[in-house]
Amino acid sequence: MQRHALLFLVLTAALVAAPSQAQLGGAIEPLGNAVGRVGDAVRDIAEPALEPLGEAVGGVRDLARKRVQRLSRLVSDHGDRVEWDEQRRPAVRGEALLLDPDPSALEVVRGQGYAVIEQGTLDGLDVSYARLGVPSGVALGKAVEALRKALPGREVTADQLHFPSGKSAKNEAGKASSEALPRGGTVGVIDGGIAVSDAGGRRLVSQHAFASGTKASDHASAIASLLTGAGTARIYGADVYGSDPAGGNALAIAKALGWMQGQGVPVVSISLVGPSNPLLARAVAAAQGKGMVIVAAVGNDGAAAPPAYPASYPGVVAVTGVDGAGRVLIEAGRATHLDYAAPGADMSALVPGRGRVSLRGTSYAAPLAASRIAARLAAGNGAQGLNSVDAEALKGRRRTGRGVLCNICRSGL
Repeated sequence: MQRHALLFLVLTAALVAAPSQAQLGGAIEPLGNAVGRVGDAVRDIAEPALEPLGEAVGGVRDLARKRVQRLSRLVSDHGDRVEWDEQRRPAVRGEALLLDPDPSALEVVRGQGYAVIEQGTLDGLDVSYARLGVPSGVALGKAVEALRKALPGREVTADQLHFPSGKSAKNEAGKASSEALPRGGTVGVIDGGIAVSDAGGRRLVSQHAFASGTKASDHASAIASLLTGAGTARIYGADVYGSDPAGGNALAIAKALGWMQGQGVPVVSISLVGPSNPLLARAVAAAQGKGMVIVAAVGNDGAAAPPAYPASYPGVVAVTGVDGAGRVLIEAGRATHLDYAAPGADMSALVPGRGRVSLRGTSYAAPLAASRIAARLAAGNGAQGLNSVDAEALKGRRRTGRGVLCNICRSGL
């Protein structure tokens, strides 16, 4: 425990000292420099006393490198659908988003050579946007910067991508029961498609696609299995990935939130991570203003990664993962705040076509926390239900927020 506590303190100090660009961007070179500084700081302080910390430092460095490699590979392999934005973050190729478009702004946009691909308002959230096509031959980052200069005071952004924050592996695992906890409630899942051939699918009330090529994903199906095992009565699914390499974009997630609001879903779980995006931030705030509780994972890119969104948006319930011994996962990412922890390892779920699989990642902690919030809201009213969630949380180690929820919820159905 001392090892993890010291590592956390040193990482925090090192990251605070790093330049803001390394904190907020996805740029490869600044990130590499920041990782080096983190490793040096941990080694200088910890190695004389705690040699095993070398493994943890190596783990943090590896996570940072793998994140850069993963994003670079995505852009390289799917350059027809994905490209870097102005801060070197993967986004939908050739498309920008304009918030609150009006005729005068759209006239400027068209005059600059941009096409208006789509104009609309997020259902149930009263957030208006325009989806713009970038002129041929213009890099996305340059296009976004040019639009901001042409439209001072307006919110213009690339449509950045968000990524799942968990993995599964074939491995029969033992079951644990969550029968002792109050059960019930409704949870919405914004992720990939949920398979309907398992118990999790049978709890599925409705599912809607916000990406082309809709298909079931193991990630989303495992989340539905965990929710079922934790006692969630009703599940709504929003597929923001489909088979599109540019799936998981901010616009798709924002539309999914609007759909969930229209369906009256009280609690929504999002096990995806990406950068801050003005449109998604506005959608999150609008949904919260209508009473929705949004729960999100902090990701699995380690402490050296930039803060994860949507977990870092104000009011979002940010959740990290712990293993069976109550230890925070070494790969757990970070948000600007932390509310709870929940199981993120030493757990399993049923996935159609694969049977029972072992799971690891904060992806699986977020829906378990959401299930507890939904159950308490179903049993009580408003603040009373949310207060009972805090009372239920078990005091954990450092970096577990207000405590660990659903600690015995380690087996999906």
